[in-house]
Amino acid sequence: MRYDVENMAEVPTTVVRWIIVLLLFLSVVHYSSCNQSKSGVQKVNFREKEKQVLDQILGRYDARIRPSGENGTEPTVVTVNFYLRSISKIDDYKMEYSVQLTFREQWLDERLKFNDFNGKIKYLTLTDAARVWMPDLFFSNEKEGHFHNIIMPNVYIRIFPYGSVLYSIRISLTLSCPMNLKLYPLDRQVCSLRMASYGWTTNDLVFLWKDGDPVQVVKNLHLPRFTLEKFLTDYCNSKTNTGEYSCLKVDLLFKREFSYYLIQIYIPCCMLVIVSWVSFWLDQSAVPARVSLGVTTLLTMATQTSGINASLPPVSYTKAIDVWTGVCLTFVFGALLEFALVNYASRSDMHRENMKKQRAACEALDHGPDPGDLMEDGNTTFPMVRQCEIHMQQSRPNCCKTWLSKFPTRSKRIDVISRITFPLVFALFNLIYWSTYLFREEAEDQ
Repeated sequence: MRYDVENMAEVPTTVVRWIIVLLLFLSVVHYSSCNQSKSGVQKVNFREKEKQVLDQILGRYDARIRPSGENGTEPTVVTVNFYLRSISKIDDYKMEYSVQLTFREQWLDERLKFNDFNGKIKYLTLTDAARVWMPDLFFSNEKEGHFHNIIMPNVYIRIFPYGSVLYSIRISLTLSCPMNLKLYPLDRQVCSLRMASYGWTTNDLVFLWKDGDPVQVVKNLHLPRFTLEKFLTDYCNSKTNTGEYSCLKVDLLFKREFSYYLIQIYIPCCMLVIVSWVSFWLDQSAVPARVSLGVTTLLTMATQTSGINASLPPVSYTKAIDVWTGVCLTFVFGALLEFALVNYASRSDMHRENMKKQRAACEALDHGPDPGDLMEDGNTTFPMVRQCEIHMQQSRPNCCKTWLSKFPTRSKRIDVISRITFPLVFALFNLIYWSTYLFREEAEDQ
């Protein structure tokens, strides 16, 4: 009996131990289940709830219907801004320029309002623009354009809790830019970017620039031959037979970099003109040297002019560069004609010299004058000669004639006069040219 009593005393202790182990296991299971339930609530708040909200607002949404404005009757207002990333080229010949920009539109669509769960959902993101209504904006002066799809399409749509929609996309455009090249290459060009509604009139859709800073430009924007001085935003609404359409525009003012043209065009042309003057210092008998020099500079100048015009459109008016190259070509051609005149004068001088020699030879063969003839009327002849000598002594000598008298032949005189006349006239032309076009450029800026 005593053995059984001891066994019965051990049984409750074992049961108590098993109960304690069971309670510990249940507490651990409860703790893990609580953690799982908490994590499950977080996933629903930030992922599942977003999906539910999108399904809810887009399930009853019709993208074909325009959002109603204020009081349900006003036009839809779309604010526009963009970020100018780069300007790849400005083509003078085709009169166009290429840009890459991030384009943004924002409008209010009350049908897309949703519960943000106390600010835990800041906005919803879409990548398919066909799911919501979109403004029918187009670029009216666009020639070519494309979207960017590397690595993913560079576009997104954000829907905010109060119904605001933000559309952002990266695009590259080639736009027309009508240019006035009268002052080329001392000119400034204004290239516009125009955006307008294609189908909705101002009664239904109005575009407005975003307040504050509607156009942002990337820092350190580099262009090869231009400098972006400034840009201006404006409105350009247009009226047609079908109504009035809202339009926005931004004018980009480009200044052409003159240093490139100074090195490539103006200085080489000046050098060619100066080289053509070398023939004035060569001997008039060096016919091959002077002819080859004149023809070479003339052909080089003509080639330079053709190369300049090949990079520009065939406009009907005269450009500043046309005046420069035309005058330089005229100076080179004038130097060549000057040698033709010198050659003619040299042959004329030779002919005259030969005639003098023949006349002198003929007079030497004749008899001298009769001394008796000199004695007759001697009283009257001597006073007349004396008066002529006195008159010649009283007249002032001309410095130019005195200087030219050092060069007995006409051909030599033409060369000497050309050495002075050509540089002076070319310097005068430079003074008039730069004064005229630089002042015109400043006047147009004002």
